[in-house]
Amino acid sequence: MADSPPGAGRADSIDSRDDIPNQPPEKKKSRRPANTAFRQQRLKAWQPILTPKTVLPLFFTIGIIFAPIGGLLLYASSQVQEIQIDYTKCGTDAPTVDVAGADGATSIPPENIITAFKSNSKAPANAMWSKVANVTTDFGRGEIINATQCVVQFTLPEDFTPPVLFYYRLTNFYQNHRRYVQSFNDLQLKGDAVSGGTINSSNCDPLRSNSTNGLPYYPCGLIANSLFNDTFSSPALLGGDEPVPYPMKNNSGIAWGSDKDLYGKTKYKPSEIWPPPNWEKLYPDGYTEENPPPNLEEWEGFMVWMRTAGLPTFSKLYQRNDDEPMRKGTYRVLIADEFPASDYKGTKSIVISTRTVMGGRNPFLGIAYVVVGGLCIVLGAIFTVTHLIKPRKLGDHTYLSWNNTPANKTSPSTGITTGREARDVA
Repeated sequence: MADSPPGAGRADSIDSRDDIPNQPPEKKKSRRPANTAFRQQRLKAWQPILTPKTVLPLFFTIGIIFAPIGGLLLYASSQVQEIQIDYTKCGTDAPTVDVAGADGATSIPPENIITAFKSNSKAPANAMWSKVANVTTDFGRGEIINATQCVVQFTLPEDFTPPVLFYYRLTNFYQNHRRYVQSFNDLQLKGDAVSGGTINSSNCDPLRSNSTNGLPYYPCGLIANSLFNDTFSSPALLGGDEPVPYPMKNNSGIAWGSDKDLYGKTKYKPSEIWPPPNWEKLYPDGYTEENPPPNLEEWEGFMVWMRTAGLPTFSKLYQRNDDEPMRKGTYRVLIADEFPASDYKGTKSIVISTRTVMGGRNPFLGIAYVVVGGLCIVLGAIFTVTHLIKPRKLGDHTYLSWNNTPANKTSPSTGITTGREARDVA
């Protein structure tokens, strides 16, 4: 009997001749981009050849389009009527009188007045000021006791067409500081009764809670604490037996619709919160049932202030009249002078302005368009004259650097310009 190969009778044996499945070779990792038109930068492209025939008309076209647009923008800006009066030093420089309107007012320095009228942009405003000490002023959310009342009087030489907008303007006030911009609690502004622990861990630092009683500030943060607290009356037209107020809305229609979505009536009880430090004159005893916290949902002036400005000089809308023109004549505005602009070397002003379809008075955009348009026309003219006097042939190989060898070079140049010349030599 022939010998059987070893392991032939075993069920668990594996013959070396059995077929073993082939394993695919391992793919080497490669950082080579895929062979596609996008990855290999083979997409179709068009590179225009910049010739005088294409570039020169482009310059003139831009100039012809931009210059008239700039002129229209400048015209629209010039149609805005505006008067701006800086009253920062009213509390220190204005004379004191017994009551508003009494004799004794003095002229406001001319450098504090900026006017823009249609009829005559240099027409005098005849602005004057005086102050009344220790006046009880209604802030709308409470009373400020012993405030200084600044009385500003000015003349409009022409009617202001509606809408007539009344702004306050601040300079050197950096609402765009990163720490300042973040210093509020959005849930608290929406009306939620946010706990003190949550407030203390929020961005309201350093004005989170009162250090004496531990109650959270409402509203907390630097923005709310620095609320602009000067108040303005509606301008009153003088000249008759009694001043005639020019009616303006100061808590309706001055905030954006998007602003109103961010605020709600608070769910706090008056005993659970404390007013910010700078609101002490409004709430000397804190929030009480008789003097409750403000309803931010209806306080549009607060909403306007909380929408921080991007530049240190800015204007914020205070009141407006969209229907009636502001007739020419002499007007008086009563101002509760409380905001300490001089402490941070800033200024504060009142601005009464109209607007056009292009917005308020700002000639910058029109000037920019006119300058760009004029510059393009001038450059186009210069390039046209240059092209006519000394034209340059397109694709002229004589302008190549290696064809412009200095004359005093000792060694002869062996470079040739084109393949055509090489073939001619051959």
